[in-house]
Amino acid sequence: MTALDHRSADPIEIATRNWREAGWSDAADGMALITGVVRAQQILVAAVERRLRPLGLTFARFEVLRLLAFSRREALPMGVVGRRLQVHPASVTSAVDRLEADGWVHRMRSADDGRMVLVGLTTQGRSIVDEATARLNELFASLPIDEADVAAANHALTVIRGASGLEEL
Repeated sequence: MTALDHRSADPIEIATRNWREAGWSDAADGMALITGVVRAQQILVAAVERRLRPLGLTFARFEVLRLLAFSRREALPMGVVGRRLQVHPASVTSAVDRLEADGWVHRMRSADDGRMVLVGLTTQGRSIVDEATARLNELFASLPIDEADVAAANHALTVIRGASGLEEL
């Protein structure tokens, strides 16, 4: 391999070879997977942010809005939002605070249980989440891999998420 070939080769493939040469063959594929997922995540987050930033949204806030829009009443208890999005309650509170400041959600007490705080979508929130969803669907439908690879990646990530549990939340 020439110096030029080395520079144009995939860095994770190079790292995998180096891992094997260092005697860590049993860990090389796992290292490549984790490193590849982290790098792919960075690339995909940047693509998502380019689409959402003009709307004043982050992906985390988009997820809250989309979850509410999918719910039957366009409102859910704060705790349910956190569990469904698999995020810490403090993260939900932070996202909802910002969305509320923007006028896209509102908090209210549950009619069934006055102790429970619900977060609900406003008309403006419905409009912004619909626009954001259209922008993201363009990205989601144009991934540079075929459907079978998307399905295989989704399966692998589902297994990893399932194995991790939610104990760290």
